[in-house]
Formats: sequence, C-alpha cells, structure tokens
Amino acid sequence: MELNFKQFGQGEPLIILHGLFGTLDNWQTIAKQLAEDYTVFIVDQRNHGKSPHHPDFNYRILAEDLLEFMEQNWMYKAHLLGHSMGGKTVMQFALEYPDMVDKLIVVDIGPKTYKGGHQAIFDALFSLDLEQLGNRNQADEALAKGIDSFAVRQFLLKNLKRRKEGGYEWKMNLEAIHNHYQEILDNVEGDTVDVPTLFINGGKSDYIIPGDEEAFKAYFPESEIKTVPDAGHWVHAEKPKELLDLVQDFLSQ
Repeated sequence: MELNFKQFGQGEPLIILHGLFGTLDNWQTIAKQLAEDYTVFIVDQRNHGKSPHHPDFNYRILAEDLLEFMEQNWMYKAHLLGHSMGGKTVMQFALEYPDMVDKLIVVDIGPKTYKGGHQAIFDALFSLDLEQLGNRNQADEALAKGIDSFAVRQFLLKNLKRRKEGGYEWKMNLEAIHNHYQEILDNVEGDTVDVPTLFINGGKSDYIIPGDEEAFKAYFPESEIKTVPDAGHWVHAEKPKELLDLVQDFLSQ
C-alpha cells in the first residue's frame, strides 16, 4: 500500500502518525519545526486522509503498512512518533521490528485496551446526508445535534471533501473504521523490547493514568512518562510548544 505523506527537512528520519479520524495535516506545523534537525515524514494511515481505503484494519496491518512505507522510502531505521491510534501503530511496529526503531515517542495513549467512547461521533457522522450538503456550515449544524464541541466538529469536518458532481464525501473510510472500531480499542501485542520510549500525556486526559507506568514498562522497560499540564487528549493542538520541547529534548539525548 502506498501511503500518502509529506516530507520536510534533512537529517535523521522521523516519522509521525496521526490519530483516529485524523490526517497528516494535524501534525504539519510541528513537523516543520522538527524539520530543522530531522527529515520528518508525516503520513496518512490507511483509511484516513488521502491514503488508500481498504476493508482490513487493525494494528498489525497498520504496522505492516509502516514497514512497507519505510522500505519504499529506503529507511531501515527511524525515530517514530504517534498520537492516539498512531501511537498504538508505532508501538505495535516497535514490538515487531525493534531493530528498525531508533527512539519511540507515544502521545496520550498506552499499550492497553480502552473502553469505547466514540459512538456519538459515529452516529453523528453517519447521520449526515453527504449528497445533499450544500456547504460546510450545514454539515457543522447537523453534527452539532450530536457533538457539542465546536473544536471536535471542526476536526472531524477536515475529513469532508467536495465532489465534482455536487455534494460531499468523506476522505476517510468511515465504514471500515466503524467496522473495526473494537480492534482500534484493543491492546498492542508482543514481547518486551529495549527501545528508548517516551510517553507524553495530557494532564487533563485520562488515556494515561497514575499506575500505568509499571504496565507500560512490561512492554517498553526503557520508557518514561512525561505530562503536559493543562492539555487534553490533543496535546499537539492544545500545547504545541510544550510538546515540542519534550520531543526535542528526548530525541537529542
């Protein structure tokens, strides 16, 4: 599978993967800043952004996509950074191909199973009559019936694409994502790997909680957890400077 990506800078390779319902553009600003010291690749995972759609969707498959991407671009070792779903992808990759990972950075997610919390979002997205939409404001008004947060609605609406024949369509493969949602919630699988790992969590997020560190070290014994105060799950959007400082400090060690 040929994944859509953008590349910036020069130096050691650093690959960044977005989260559920996201695209590579979510990380472009931070990627350009990191490109002062690294060759940074921001990538659309399958069924997201401009990457191909496919009915199969789980973390082992996403890890295989990443392996293929690295080989296609002549990378046999790289720093990896992933947020949320992307964080689980890079963790699964590190567990399967540890020799290809220099340093691992995981943003606001852990190697564990999570309870579902996106059904209201799925319901709202599926409720949109894309063929009848006249503009994005109409889409926002329709989504507001099920999603209170303006920021979340705007994040989701980045997935809308206008069709030449009229109406809109999703860039993402919403059906495949929904069909495999439980697999997105599942834990990663593998044995202990000695890859230097930094977990970054938002202080207002509950994706990483006190007591998780010991469980995380069962997979990644060379790991540590750093917290960005006053940030929720979207740490990179809410506190980009604080996140960037942690990433640069970890990579430079």
